[in-house]
Amino acid sequence: MRQAHHPGATVAEWGAVAELCSDAAALAAASVYLLSARRLRRRGDTWPWARDVAFASGCGAIGWAVSAETLGGPFTGHMAQHLIVGMVAPLLLVLARPLTLALRLLPPGRVRRGLLRAAHAGPVAVLLSPPVAAMANVGGLWLLYRTGLLAATHQHPVLGVVTHVHVLAAGLILTLSVCQLDPVRRRWSLAARGTAVLTVGAAHSVLAKGLYGAPPPGTSFATHDLRTGAQLMYYGGDLVEMGLAVALAVQWYGARGRAHARRSGRERGENLASVSAARSER
Repeated sequence: MRQAHHPGATVAEWGAVAELCSDAAALAAASVYLLSARRLRRRGDTWPWARDVAFASGCGAIGWAVSAETLGGPFTGHMAQHLIVGMVAPLLLVLARPLTLALRLLPPGRVRRGLLRAAHAGPVAVLLSPPVAAMANVGGLWLLYRTGLLAATHQHPVLGVVTHVHVLAAGLILTLSVCQLDPVRRRWSLAARGTAVLTVGAAHSVLAKGLYGAPPPGTSFATHDLRTGAQLMYYGGDLVEMGLAVALAVQWYGARGRAHARRSGRERGENLASVSAARSER
C-alpha cells in the first residue's frame, strides 16, 4: 500500500538537509580560514588572532542559527535567525578580512591575479557600491515581509533555502560596501557609506514598526509572538548597525590620524629646511 504524502514531512526533510549543508559549509569555511591564517603565521607573517576569532564566530553563528531550536514563538525564532544570518554573521566575517588573507597567502601568479581581477571586476564594483548594496538589502526585506514570500517559504522548502542564502548574501554585500576593509575597486567616502547605514537603519525601523501591528501577508502568528519578533528586529538591528557605525568611526579616526602625521612630517621637514638655510646663510 502506498503511504500518504505528508507535506509537513517533506518540509521537515528539506529542513534537515538544509541544516546539514549549512553546518558543513560553515565548518569548511572556518577550517579553511583558520588553516590559512596558521600557514601565514608559520612563514613569519603577522595576522591578528582577533580576525580568526571573528571569522570562526561568524561561521559558528550561521551554523547555530540555522540548526538551533526555535527561540520563543515561530516569528520570534525566524527574526532571531534573520538577524544572525543577515546582520551579525556578515559583520563578523567581513571584519576578519578573508580576501586580504587569501591575497597575502597566495604566491604571485595566475591564481592570485585572477582573484584580484575578480574582486576588481566592474559588476562587483557596482554591487559593492553603498547605494546599490543598501537598495538590495532594503528591497529584499520589504519583499520578504510585505508580500506573500514569507508565507510561500513555509510551503516550498527550496524557496526557504534560497531566501536564507539571499539574506546572507545581502548582508555580506552591505557590510562589505560599508566597511571596505578588503581590497576593492573603488573607495567610497565615509559620507556615502554612513548614508547607506542610516538608510538601511531607517528602513529596518519602519518595517519593524509595521510588523508590530500587522503580520506579513498570508501568515498568521500569535500577537505576542509577532510583537516580540518585531521588537527584536527593531532593537537588534539597531545594535548591529551601531557596530557598522563604530567600524566607520574607527576608519575616520585612523584617516584623520594619518593625515595629521603627514602634515606634522611636512611641517618638521619645512622647519628643518628653514634652519638649514639660515645656518648656510651665516
